[in-house]
Amino acid sequence: MTRLTPLLGRNEQFARDYTPVALSMPTAQMVVVTCLDHRIDPAAVLGLRPGDAPVIRNAGGRITPSVINDLAYLAFLAEAVFGMTGPLFEVAILHHTQCGTGFLADPEFLQRAAQSTGLGEPVLRASEVAEPDRTVREDVERLLASPLLSPKVSVSGHVYAIETGRVTTVVDAQGPAAG
Repeated sequence: MTRLTPLLGRNEQFARDYTPVALSMPTAQMVVVTCLDHRIDPAAVLGLRPGDAPVIRNAGGRITPSVINDLAYLAFLAEAVFGMTGPLFEVAILHHTQCGTGFLADPEFLQRAAQSTGLGEPVLRASEVAEPDRTVREDVERLLASPLLSPKVSVSGHVYAIETGRVTTVVDAQGPAAG
């Protein structure tokens, strides 16, 4: 028995009521980028159902080169496979309070993390979210400035409060798919 065993039991219940969703454009025309923190369930927090929106998760929910590459590919798919011609989708960047990456704002902790993980301090520093209102603004700007982002994609920024369960908008959608 592994730690996954009880979860596989839950999967059996899920599979009994499961209805597959056809490959298509996400019904919400959204992509959510958020943190990998186990206290955040984007489906529960935003009321997402299968087929509504892809969710990209990483430490801090930060906009990294890898995330930008994924978004560029999703925009390509929207046009090449699904024939979208107008605004494609909105990227909702969702940072949160009490993020574990906030510890990286402490230079001593950052140095210890770099030594322990083998990751460079700049890489770790780029995932830090000690002030989510600030970092979500930075990430909206970073994504909008990327030459790889389709001009048919809009970007918004939000903060989830662990304390209350509420999401607040920090940056309204910007770009052609806004609205």
